[in-house]
Amino acid sequence: MHFRDRVDAGKQLAQALEKFQKHDGVVYALPRGGVVLGVEVARALGMPLDLLIPRKIGHPRQPEYAIGAVVENGEMVCNQQEVARVDPQWFRQEVEAERQEARRRRELYLGGREPAPVAGKTAIIVDDGIATGQTMEVAIRDARQRRPAHLVVAVPVAPPETVERLAREVDEFVVLDPSPYYLGAVGAYYDHFLQVTDAEVIALLQSASPEDTARQHGFP
Repeated sequence: MHFRDRVDAGKQLAQALEKFQKHDGVVYALPRGGVVLGVEVARALGMPLDLLIPRKIGHPRQPEYAIGAVVENGEMVCNQQEVARVDPQWFRQEVEAERQEARRRRELYLGGREPAPVAGKTAIIVDDGIATGQTMEVAIRDARQRRPAHLVVAVPVAPPETVERLAREVDEFVVLDPSPYYLGAVGAYYDHFLQVTDAEVIALLQSASPEDTARQHGFP
């Protein structure tokens, strides 16, 4: 399965989530790329859009290789074997630095906007794809702490073994490409997979404000 870009993937994901249109809920996007899809899903479902901001902790000698992930409140997942091989002080400092960066990004992107209440409602976590699943796993834990009644993860693509593992952590897992053959990188499923900038994230979130969503669905 291929997508033209994140907007195309978001529209297709929204179609796959149509049954939630009458639900009282919140769409959570993972920045930056997931925000593009999150806007499409939130608009289609008539739900407010909020953020979960997991931050990857990269290996000190190979930063692209994730050995853990953390969110603003300090919730963390990690590869215990890899963490045991790195300097403990470095790891603690890196965890704290990434937690602070997640907080900084929330202020930058949302400007102090209060989190959308989701207790007792449906929470739908959206991203542009999943690779190792560490950032999504810690995002799921973050969402669980907000006490939704029903927790859904929805992505265009993910490795089957990652889907199997993460599906145990949520009530529903929606993936558009169920192929058992993962192409090795999320970007391989997109014709256009450019980096999303901070400025684009801010503009997208402003376009998906609750007032804007309400107007699109005919409410005053």
